Amino acid sequence: MSAADIDRALTRIAHEILEAHRGSQGLVLLGIPRRGVPLAERLSRKLSQIDPAFNADASTGELDVTLYRDDLRRSTTRMPSPTRLPDAGIDGATVVLVDDVLYSGRTIRSALDALNDFGRPAAVRLAVLVDRGHRELPIRADYVGKNLPTSTSERVQVRLVEIDGPDGSGEVSEDAVSIAEQGAGR
Repeated sequence: MSAADIDRALTRIAHEILEAHRGSQGLVLLGIPRRGVPLAERLSRKLSQIDPAFNADASTGELDVTLYRDDLRRSTTRMPSPTRLPDAGIDGATVVLVDDVLYSGRTIRSALDALNDFGRPAAVRLAVLVDRGHRELPIRADYVGKNLPTSTSERVQVRLVEIDGPDGSGEVSEDAVSIAEQGAGR
């Protein structure tokens, strides 16, 4: 996926969210670090462009799932990111979790566990940029930018300017999604 493909996918997802939710009232977007956070922020801006009643600043946050993961003993630990919820909280809201790649479903299971510690949403939905299949848990995305079938020996690399670009490592000047061999990225 090119930068333009990613932008079109996020625009489509924003329209799908508003249509399914019948507007933006009571809608909260929570990005899952790392790349889910800038995707949630972009999606939030698109929602506010489509529906001016949607307040992007007051309805967007991030949900760190690091301490809720079931693989903490097996993998290298990552420093937890802050969890930042909208001031109104999530009780009674429709929460849309936003992540870059849906693979086994374990990150989303962790996010659902984390949400329980912060309140009781009316509903939880999932928006992902890429669904690559190979689920280990019965989890599916409600909104998908692109279904990208892969083998288990491949990884999906999502590069976003906000994280991987000139302000980050200096390697990426444009958003992109690609498939690489195992060990070369996500």
